[in-house]
Amino acid sequence: MARLSRSGQKPGKRSAKRLILFVFIFGAAALVVAQSAPQIRHVFDPVRTAAGDQLGGSDSISLWARISGQAARERHIRDLESEVRELSRYKAAAISMAERLEAYENILNLMGEPPVRGVTARVTAESDGPFAQTLLANAGRAQGVDPGAIALNEGGLVGRVIQLGEYSSRILLITDFNSRIPVMGEVSGVRAILFGGRDGLGSLTDLPERSGFIEGERILTSAEGGAFPRGLVVGEARLLGGDWRVKFGMANRSGGYVQMVPPPLIETPAPVEDIPAADATGGPAQASAAQGVRQ
Repeated sequence: MARLSRSGQKPGKRSAKRLILFVFIFGAAALVVAQSAPQIRHVFDPVRTAAGDQLGGSDSISLWARISGQAARERHIRDLESEVRELSRYKAAAISMAERLEAYENILNLMGEPPVRGVTARVTAESDGPFAQTLLANAGRAQGVDPGAIALNEGGLVGRVIQLGEYSSRILLITDFNSRIPVMGEVSGVRAILFGGRDGLGSLTDLPERSGFIEGERILTSAEGGAFPRGLVVGEARLLGGDWRVKFGMANRSGGYVQMVPPPLIETPAPVEDIPAADATGGPAQASAAQGVRQ
């Protein structure tokens, strides 16, 4: 009969248990190293991905991700992949429309819009004082800003330069009561004069008696008077209390930068030369011809 150990177990069984425990410890240590070391982890990524695809369906989070605590990352990756596929379809449609538009422009021999020359500057506002409805821009004559330049941002028309320095400019906002801007409705075509108000909405005057704006239509500059070019977005028409008001577009996107573009160029008419009046004996032309004959 084989001799038993003091614990009552055979030496062979005890050695087998120690070997199994050592294998488990070594496997756990290897798994930790494989998860932490990038050089080793990329070797196991294909196997782990295949196992995860087998354990979890294509529409749900894999079992491996749930066990390893990476379910949120897997969900975020799938959302990004879905968004990329959707954006790829929009990109293909945009490229197709751009090619079609270019073909139409070539057929019609259409001239494109000229490039806009302007200066982008950072602005700061004044909350009180006599210039509360103005902005200060950190660009002036040295940066190429013209007198009377028009300030724009991503929301539309902001104002106009009223004071120009060497390295700074003061912009009068369209929300100021002293500003007067000829505007028109984009759809209705109704023309009026816009000025600012204390409630943050623009007021309209000189409206025609038998016509009005359309609720929600965009209000654009009409270029009358030559101070502003035609078609700049000012805001939206709102009917409040029986009066037409304008919700300014620049108030919705009051960013820290504006683009100052040159004002419309109004050419000075050429002077008319004085033409001598014709006399009763035949006019200056006949007199000069007669003098040439005598000579």
